[in-house]
Amino acid sequence: MDDAGIGWIAAIIIGGFAGWIASALMKSDTGIFMNIILGIIGAAVASFLFGLLGVSFGGWVGYLVAGVIGACILVGGARMIRGH
Repeated sequence: MDDAGIGWIAAIIIGGFAGWIASALMKSDTGIFMNIILGIIGAAVASFLFGLLGVSFGGWVGYLVAGVIGACILVGGARMIRGH
């Protein structure tokens, strides 16, 4: 997050949007707090995974895209573990 120049408050707001978009795409029923967590952790996961491939996200839009992709990965992984 520090590399992208995004502060913690902005990360929470963008993470919330990313988690909300991901929950809509994945048709999961999560609350606002979980959306924020999914978006922030999802952005970190996606940034790491795409970093391995040489792709980097920067700025607010990049963080939002990474958050949505990462949150979708997290929701899908949780579904696989729970068996849903």
